[in-house]
Amino acid sequence: MTATLLRSAITTDAAAPESGAGSSRQRGPVAKVLRAVVNVIATVVMVAAVAGFLFLAVGPRVLGYQTSTMLTGSMSPLINPGDVVVTVPVPVSDLKIGDIITYHIPVQDQRVETHRIVKLDLNSQGTATVQTKGDANNGPDPWTATLATPTVDREIFTIPHLGNAIRALRDPIALKVLMYGAPAALVVMLLVSIWRKKPENTPTEPNHSA
Repeated sequence: MTATLLRSAITTDAAAPESGAGSSRQRGPVAKVLRAVVNVIATVVMVAAVAGFLFLAVGPRVLGYQTSTMLTGSMSPLINPGDVVVTVPVPVSDLKIGDIITYHIPVQDQRVETHRIVKLDLNSQGTATVQTKGDANNGPDPWTATLATPTVDREIFTIPHLGNAIRALRDPIALKVLMYGAPAALVVMLLVSIWRKKPENTPTEPNHSA
């Protein structure tokens, strides 16, 4: 009977580390997936922030293009509210009917408008007189603009929805989320990294039988 109890105790003690190892093995994949997700999110946020900074702040100074956000649906469906219009300055002599230009309208508050040229008159003095129209509007704009400057900004491509993202990031709540979310993500990454570290093997004392 005593020998049987002794063998049973030895079997139970030997099985215990296997159970702990199984728990560790179960926890390992979860930590790995969590760390991978955090790394992906952090990488995406960092790449997006750097790309946005380069595109909006550095690019116009280095490459000479300009960006503006479409506020109305007057150019839908080609350019919708919240889209970012990218333009480059071109000589007014290179303009043609059908070009989309961004310019200050000659009436009211002289706001910036992005519309398509539907009527164009060039003169020998190097100025152009244009009439524009929004693609979604029923008729042309009720003004004629004289482009007295040597160049005017002409649309080269449009980035959908980027303006909405920029406005969202400027929201105070979004700024707070980024301000506190980034450090929180770093803390989570640190904790996951610590969690993943395998415990050092501690030497076990040999069993002495009487």
